[in-house]
Amino acid sequence: MTAPADWHRSSYSGSGDGNACVEVAHRHPHIAVRDSKAPDRATLTFAAPAFTTFLRTLRTTTGE
Repeated sequence: MTAPADWHRSSYSGSGDGNACVEVAHRHPHIAVRDSKAPDRATLTFAAPAFTTFLRTLRTTTGE
């Protein structure tokens, strides 16, 4: 879907090679999400406002 340089990993991705997380890429007007352990597999795509709401809710729930 996108070039490797377009994908970003969380700073919470863990130690070592840092592949225990998801990666996100901004593809206006959507956000793409994939598993960093299996980048060639399925990619989920969300409308940017829905993904923003998801992150806001996640931060509220986890106390970030």
